Amino acid sequence: MQKIKSLMARQGLKSPQESMADLSPVENLRIPSKEELREVREQQVDPQAEQEIINSIEDVYFSCDSFDMVQHELEKLPPELNLQELEELRDKLKKQQAAVVLSWILTLDSNFTLTPRLPLTVNLLSPVIMSLTQPELPGELNSKLQDTLEQIEEQLDVALSKTCKNFDVAHYTKVQLAYTLLGKTQTAMDQLHMHFTQAIHNMVFQVVLGYVELCAGNADTKFQKMQYKDLCTHITPDSYLPCLSDLCKALWEVMLSYHRTMCWHEEHDLEEPPAADEASSRAAVCDEAVDHSYVKKKLEHGLTRIWQDVQLKVKAYILGTDMSNFKYDDFIVVLDVISRLMQVGEEFCGSKSEVLQESIKRQSVNYFKNYHRTRLEELRMFLENETWELCPVKSNFSMAQLHEFRFMGQGRSPSVSPSRQALCVGGPGQEEPSLFQQFSQEGNPFERLIHNQEDDTEDVLASNGYESDELDKNIYQEYDSDSDVADELKQDYVDEQTGDVPLKSASRDTARSRKKSDYNLNKSTAPILTNTTLNVIRLVGKYIQMMNILKPISFDVIHCVSQLFDYYLYAVYTFFGRNDMYESSGLGLISSRLRTTLNRIQESLIDLEVVGESVVVSSEDRKEKVPSPHLSQVVDLSNCRTLYGLAQRVVATESLVFLAEQFDFLQTHLDSMMPPAKKPFLQQFYSQTVSTASELRKPIYWIVAAKAIDYEQMLLLMSGVKWDIREIMSQHNVYVDVLLKEFEEFNRRLGEASRQVRIPLAVSNVLWEHCIRLANRTLVEGYANVKKCSNEGRALMQLDFQQFLTKLEKLSDLRPVPDKEFVETYIKAYYLTENDMEQFIKNHREYSMKQLANLVNACLGSHINKKARQKLLAAIDDIDRPRR
Repeated sequence: MQKIKSLMARQGLKSPQESMADLSPVENLRIPSKEELREVREQQVDPQAEQEIINSIEDVYFSCDSFDMVQHELEKLPPELNLQELEELRDKLKKQQAAVVLSWILTLDSNFTLTPRLPLTVNLLSPVIMSLTQPELPGELNSKLQDTLEQIEEQLDVALSKTCKNFDVAHYTKVQLAYTLLGKTQTAMDQLHMHFTQAIHNMVFQVVLGYVELCAGNADTKFQKMQYKDLCTHITPDSYLPCLSDLCKALWEVMLSYHRTMCWHEEHDLEEPPAADEASSRAAVCDEAVDHSYVKKKLEHGLTRIWQDVQLKVKAYILGTDMSNFKYDDFIVVLDVISRLMQVGEEFCGSKSEVLQESIKRQSVNYFKNYHRTRLEELRMFLENETWELCPVKSNFSMAQLHEFRFMGQGRSPSVSPSRQALCVGGPGQEEPSLFQQFSQEGNPFERLIHNQEDDTEDVLASNGYESDELDKNIYQEYDSDSDVADELKQDYVDEQTGDVPLKSASRDTARSRKKSDYNLNKSTAPILTNTTLNVIRLVGKYIQMMNILKPISFDVIHCVSQLFDYYLYAVYTFFGRNDMYESSGLGLISSRLRTTLNRIQESLIDLEVVGESVVVSSEDRKEKVPSPHLSQVVDLSNCRTLYGLAQRVVATESLVFLAEQFDFLQTHLDSMMPPAKKPFLQQFYSQTVSTASELRKPIYWIVAAKAIDYEQMLLLMSGVKWDIREIMSQHNVYVDVLLKEFEEFNRRLGEASRQVRIPLAVSNVLWEHCIRLANRTLVEGYANVKKCSNEGRALMQLDFQQFLTKLEKLSDLRPVPDKEFVETYIKAYYLTENDMEQFIKNHREYSMKQLANLVNACLGSHINKKARQKLLAAIDDIDRPRR
């Protein structure tokens, strides 16, 4: 042994133990060169023989790092050294080391199934072999060690790259152990981030390339040479969704692997470091702390970089295809998937995903404009082909039962989490687990978005167009399957115009005491709506779905929702309510608010083709408008036997009122989605447009009332009555009986119309009010046509009018009788003195100039002289008379 040490000293070599202090663990290894490793891989290795060599290593070599293996082997040498025995010992130790290292290297190709004692064995055997080989060929050894080191790092790098997709704790632990033994912890972390970046690029490229080549249907290799961004433009519409799904699934695997990598390091950072002893100096502990700090910062910084890479890849995919002609359900799935991906980004690194939001907003605005334009054209087509027949829905129908609105109760679309979830499982008090917790071990958060679509089945239509004839059963039947319905869709409402409440909340006494003017002969309590109404409601549901998923375009969506209602209202008015006789009726049928609304809709939404006039309208402006709809020729509004299409008018008008009620239910939800700066638009839409729906009843039903009673015949009969009589009459005039028969016929036809459609109380009240007001105004007009009239004649007028009221009250329960005072006041004005008459003229502008003038003229010679007559007529001429 002294001879060996002396020989080493003469050659200027350090002792093996001294050499160990200067070498890293890898530099201590005697591992086969690249050429030798290549030969090993090419030849068959006998695992049993290799294991026997490893088993022949003394157990003392596996004891600890502080074991002095050189001293151990030198002490075993005999006093007299034999060169042949020494070479045999050296060869034996080299074989043992080679077997250990070979076993270690080969396990790099088999998922690192190495035993924990192998690296230690390599380290322990290395100094012994070096002590026997250093005097021999130091240059060749250094070269082989360097080659081996490079080969080891290459293999470790390959093993490290495999952790970027399918993270395996055991695999990653062994890789990190190997890098620690190599003293390359920081290098490993740098390489890891490079691998993650490369993994993202490679995976998305391969996913998209696969779909592009599959749909291309040929072996053209040009796609493989394309840039990823260009490749995305070749995705077909049919393959867009499955490719997007696979793309997000692949990216999820990468992010999940990174997440689990961070969790692994956080857990290992919490482990107690070994106490400093002979084998672990303070410097080593300090180095380990530096490594941990570097790894932590590197991993945290990598979160944002990786998510940015993911966003850019998905952005290129989103913008690579024109989605404007996608089916609605397909586009909703796209929004769902991107929304879920943004949720992943929020949980992954707290990002608001501005890149994804901007790209999907661009596509959504483009898609929605095209979609809305198409839907408006379809709505026009539906309205022009609508026959205004009842759509037979159940008595308990509400829009909450439609599948388009179930998302409001069930939370159909994923919402972005309000704050970033904890990276690792186990946060105390966590109400809802993050996606990384839910899908950490199995499954994928993007799987169910594509395959588990909403169940489109719904049960809202009544069988055979009717439900049970048992009125009470219909009225009090409760809808008991609304547990998944949003609160704002279940609240009761009160009709502001009629005071009606939902039937389900009405009392039995109220229902049974329905008055005769509530025409309900078909005993249906179902809402009055048409197929077109139902389609509009469904469309509104789809619009709001889209708005809920993509809040940045919420105002655009709500504006388009308002246009759906605008166009429906405008169509109903155009078809059934437009009439030039309104102005002369003096009944104030169209309020200034309703008139303003109709004008606004016409100017902003209706494309009026002006013939023969040079009106310059930009193509862009016309693109945003829709032609005015035309009533279907099938609908007959001129038949007196059907009360001029009353059933169709009721369906049209009341379906609009029902639509307005559904919009009322949605107001709170829409308001919550509207940007604060745009809330005034929504408030004005409801106060100026939605609330005017019921006001259309007046002009629409007035047309029926104006034609249902022959008022001209009554005027003609009144003109034949002698009013300058000198005795009190006890019998009323015949024109009263004729007028009452007209009302009886009107009442009968109302009953017939109610067999086709339920006539709500509010509708029958409006109809009776119009008819009675028109009749009373005709009476006043008839009385105003009288040239000569005595006090007895005025008494006969009162008798006639009282007879009319008495009989009328048996036909209608409308109280008070409309315009009753209008007639009575006019008749009594005949008895006024000159001064009182002058004040009467100033205060009663509801009467026409002709009616007031006739009143003055009829009093001439009775209690008004010619001078007073001229004065009163002049007062009439001076009065500006706005129509009531």
